[in-house]
Amino acid sequence: MTALRRRMVEDMRVRNLAANTQRAYLQQVSGFAQYFGRSPSLLGPEEIRAYQVLLAEIQRRSRSTLAVATAALRFLYTVTLKRE
Repeated sequence: MTALRRRMVEDMRVRNLAANTQRAYLQQVSGFAQYFGRSPSLLGPEEIRAYQVLLAEIQRRSRSTLAVATAALRFLYTVTLKRE
């Protein structure tokens, strides 16, 4: 487990997120990192937008999947990485 993943898990536990929510967030952040082949800490707003476009338009994921991915990335960047 990477330090970033460990930190995100700790942040989710501190905020008492449900186990399914934690699992879904980690899955989405992992998919985001794998798509770009880099740590999310090295990625920014342009990559987030590109990933959302990928999910919505290319992979044709449901609105709920897109909402979970957006919430997961928002949590990662605003809470764990303390970025806007």
